[in-house]
Amino acid sequence: MTADQKYWNPILETLSRDRLRNLQLQKFRRILQWAYDHSKFHRNLYQKAGFTPEDIHSFEDIRRVPKVEKAMMRGVQCKAPFPYGDALCVPLEDVTVFHQTSGTTGQPVYQPDTWQDWEWWAESWSYILWAQGYRPKDRVFIPFGYNVFVAFWAGHYAAEKMGCEVIPGGVLDTQARILKIQELQATAMMATPTYILAMADTSRSKMGLEPSELSINKITCAGEPGASIPSTKKRMENAWGARVYDHAGATEIGAWSYECQDQPGGIHVNEAFFLVEIEDMQTGEIIEEPGRRGKMIITALDRQAQPCIRFDSKDVIEWDATPCSCGRTFRLIKGGVLGRSDDITKVKGVLLAPAAIEEVVRGIDGLGNEYEVVVDKLGDADRIKLKVELMPGAEVKAKTIETELKDQLRLKTNLAYRLEFYDYGRLPRYEVKARRFKDLRKKNKSPEKG
Repeated sequence: MTADQKYWNPILETLSRDRLRNLQLQKFRRILQWAYDHSKFHRNLYQKAGFTPEDIHSFEDIRRVPKVEKAMMRGVQCKAPFPYGDALCVPLEDVTVFHQTSGTTGQPVYQPDTWQDWEWWAESWSYILWAQGYRPKDRVFIPFGYNVFVAFWAGHYAAEKMGCEVIPGGVLDTQARILKIQELQATAMMATPTYILAMADTSRSKMGLEPSELSINKITCAGEPGASIPSTKKRMENAWGARVYDHAGATEIGAWSYECQDQPGGIHVNEAFFLVEIEDMQTGEIIEEPGRRGKMIITALDRQAQPCIRFDSKDVIEWDATPCSCGRTFRLIKGGVLGRSDDITKVKGVLLAPAAIEEVVRGIDGLGNEYEVVVDKLGDADRIKLKVELMPGAEVKAKTIETELKDQLRLKTNLAYRLEFYDYGRLPRYEVKARRFKDLRKKNKSPEKG
């Protein structure tokens, strides 16, 4: 037995499509029956829709199963048993792990997991890390205090499960974390794209250390779409001299996707553990063919304490037409998560995805990593303002940068912006999830002057 075989068995990742689809259908019927039998919330939902788990015989039947949204889970929490409500499928004494969503879009959702569920979380993350080249010899630095958010808890346990050495850097400040990476010669790191770039800035500007000369050779990103945005990925890889990989997951769902070492320009769906459907945002039709974007409806096929069945994630994705060269048969999401359906908004009659602005800003030399977008109204007319920072020394070519920025924004987003340039370091910094897009029209605030 080789070292690789000791820690990993790739059989599920290379199943034929027919066998994989059959496995998904069997698992879907099993988790549906489990929820129907053990959750008052799910049973009521399905009875109102007029079907039982015995009615599910095909993927077409699955489309009849009602979707669940985050607001519904918040409503469930008002009921017994405290604090989870009647979507809970196990006795309270079987719950061993608590997490909650970040609450950035409203009241947080509480997420219970049994120990079996938590093992499932670690297994899901093990697929991610193995596909990205993590091996038992790696020393993995995680620069966060995890708190009640799932964040990198599961990544931590998965790395340990695979035999990696894990260094939690929670209570340290940014400079101390960089010094700890240097001291212990950590080889891998997990963080948000925002913080990866912020660490690189701190290393250079405050410590005189070039991050690419440190020992990090691979970085796993989560929490934001940046690692699938080519210009942001390039900035991170150039700064650290490391391969940067994307991952998408959520507290209510699990770790459902990963970018592999072949970096195919997208992320694999872990189809052995999750069923992903793409729904047309206008018609509700399920999209099977590549090239059409829609929102993700996802089922976690093995999670039992609080099942995630046909959850409307709001993530905008599309299937990739090209199989990955890595040999995995798990389908690819082209370009990763492209944004959220509730973030895509009309400005001056044009549909705008905030990720398109990030792609432009991070692709222009002389601009810093941070930016801020403000949308408001002047009378009945929409206005959009972009605040950016000039890197030290870039002031001499500010006019050239401004012209390129205007041209690229018009090309990529079909909108004209009011531009504001700031000295480096003036805009807000973030450690975890950044909040760079501010739509003041939704908050009934008076428009800014200027």
